[in-house]
Amino acid sequence: MIIGLTGGIGSGKTAVSDIFHNFGIDIIDADVSSRSVVEKGQPALVDIQDHFGNDVLDSQNNLDRAKLREIIFQDPQERVWLEELLHPKIEQHIRDQLGASKSPYCILVSPLLLETEQKNFCSSILVVDVPEELQISRTSKRDGVSEEQIRSIIAAQIDREQRLEQADQIIINDGSFEELKKKILVLHTKYLDQC
Repeated sequence: MIIGLTGGIGSGKTAVSDIFHNFGIDIIDADVSSRSVVEKGQPALVDIQDHFGNDVLDSQNNLDRAKLREIIFQDPQERVWLEELLHPKIEQHIRDQLGASKSPYCILVSPLLLETEQKNFCSSILVVDVPEELQISRTSKRDGVSEEQIRSIIAAQIDREQRLEQADQIIINDGSFEELKKKILVLHTKYLDQC
């Protein structure tokens, strides 16, 4: 059984997946896959460099994710180009990771789960949800980026209402870590019963 875990930026997907991991559940993270396919020596990094130029590389010739993010959120066409290049490669990496999972069920964590074919891998969709102002304050503290940039990321992601409509389960993550842990324990028990 594969549980798709998603939510907007700053909603607490990592905190949720960390708790599931502590319960012995394998976590497959689409962000990790997206970084793996653009590591030094990977064909996708060469394609990105050819398209955007050397400015998107840091001094060690690794991808400068902040520079690339700046470019693609200012130009929607560039974002589309990048997604068309990377999504098939990321999906294959995720497929490989899911196939290697050994726990009773596994969690596929992906901010773009519902916008991509990744949702088709999942038996159930779990959405972590918080009010937009909390998303902005958490992300600003965590990443040190401007409210304007965070709002543009939120705008580029699937609409909150659409995300909630597609959820099989929803965790409201606006309380303490202990409250979150209790909510996840309930879901973990439910998922184990379904395996």
